[in-house]
Amino acid sequence: MVVEPAPARAYFRFYAELNDHLPADRQYQTVEKTFFVPGAVKDAIESFGIPHTEVELILANGQSVDFNYVVLNGDRISVYPVFECFDISGELRVRPEPLRESRFVLDVHLGKLAAYLRMLGFDTLYRNCFTDPELTEASRRQHRILLTRDRGLLKHAAVAHGYWLRETDSRRQIAEIVQRFDLANSIQPFTRCMACNGILRDVSKEQIRHKLPSRTAELYDEFRECPNCGRVYWKGSHSQRMQRWIAELTASEPSWNAQS
Repeated sequence: MVVEPAPARAYFRFYAELNDHLPADRQYQTVEKTFFVPGAVKDAIESFGIPHTEVELILANGQSVDFNYVVLNGDRISVYPVFECFDISGELRVRPEPLRESRFVLDVHLGKLAAYLRMLGFDTLYRNCFTDPELTEASRRQHRILLTRDRGLLKHAAVAHGYWLRETDSRRQIAEIVQRFDLANSIQPFTRCMACNGILRDVSKEQIRHKLPSRTAELYDEFRECPNCGRVYWKGSHSQRMQRWIAELTASEPSWNAQS
C-alpha cells in the first residue's frame, strides 16, 4: 500500500490593490496554497493571478525576501504592491528601483490612453502593431513602464516595470495612472505631439502658415510644431473644456488644437 504524502501548506496575504486580481471571495484575507514540491515565491504569487510587476515587497515570516525565495511548509507570506510614492529603501526590493522619470510603453489596445498621456507631457511609446515580444523588449531596454489590460503579458520574466489597468474607459485610465504613479506634479500639458510623441517647439505663424486653414491663420497667433511629423498645434476654441478636464488632475495651460 502506497501512502501519498500530505501536501505542504503556505499562507498568503495580499495587500491594497493587489486584491484586484483575486476573486471576490479571496480578497483581503489570508489564502492558503497547497503544494508538494517547494518553488519560488514569484511563481506562487503569479499562480494567484497577480503579475510580478505589481509587487514591490514580500515578507516571509516577517523577513524581507526576493522573488527567488523558496516557499516552505507553514510559511506566512505577506505581499505588498508597488510603492511609487514612498521610500522603502531600507527593505529589500523584489524589482529594480522605481522609475522616478515615468516613461511608458502601451499595449496595442490603448491608443486613446497613449494620446492622453502624451497630451499631459509623458514620454509614451505606442504603435497599434506592437507584438508582445516587442512590448516586453521596449519595456526592458528603454526602462519603460508597460501598461496593459493583459495580466499574462506582465508575467513575462523580462518585464521589470509594468501595471495592469483596472479601468476600461480611457479617461478613467488616465486618472488611474496619474493617481497610481503620483504624476500630478509632473504633468507638462501640450508639450508632446499626441500623434508621434515628439517634443513640440514654438514656431512663428509665418513658418507654418502653409499648413494652416485660412480661418485658423486669421484667429490665432501662437503655434507649436512637432519636428518629427510636422503636425502643428494651436490654442483652440475648446481650450476651456480641456482646461477644466486637466484641472481635475492638476493646474494646466489652455489646450492646443492640431493640424497635420
